[in-house]
Amino acid sequence: MTRTLSEHDSKALLAEHGVPMPAERLASTPDEARAAVDAIGLPAVAKLCGDGIAHKTERGLVRLDLATADAVAEAAGELLANATADDGDVQVLVAPMLRSNRELIAGLALDPQFGMTVLLGVGGILAEAIEDVVIRLVPIERADAYDMIDDLRTQKLLGAFRGEPAVDREALADLLCSLSAAAQAIDGLVSVDLNPLLVVDGAPVPVDALVEVQA
Repeated sequence: MTRTLSEHDSKALLAEHGVPMPAERLASTPDEARAAVDAIGLPAVAKLCGDGIAHKTERGLVRLDLATADAVAEAAGELLANATADDGDVQVLVAPMLRSNRELIAGLALDPQFGMTVLLGVGGILAEAIEDVVIRLVPIERADAYDMIDDLRTQKLLGAFRGEPAVDREALADLLCSLSAAAQAIDGLVSVDLNPLLVVDGAPVPVDALVEVQA
């Protein structure tokens, strides 16, 4: 039996092992969400967050591009009101609104035959059509991380693109190595899903994360 950690707890756990995460704040009330803007800045994103909420977008539990503190507070109130009894304890996750023309995916998956694997792929709306994913067995060394990046077929997306700088390959290799380290350190880890992994000013930034562990 497994359980999925909330987005906030997933990100906090991965951050402990060196996976870079954007600045975010949890809020239990609209007023707390408004105050979070002081630390996060604007525009912002608000999401309902809890251990029982894995698929927020499908349920309309995400509010994007909030331009004012009042808008963040209003969104938080709506999200909290939309929580159901099955969601359990919930809060609102307030995060910066990040923009990018490129999305990657990264994560960990437990293969029943070979053990834990780390993956990197092209994300976004073209992910299913392109199916460009590279997988390695854990643990990986830095050279393995660079090989994973080089083995992606869609290399043009990693270069300078639509006015954005090239992907910072060192930062991406750091992230992959940190995932590998997390896989070795976290007892009962089943999977990690960083999707999407936005390329922001060249740096890979996980804007959503889900960690699954043995219950």
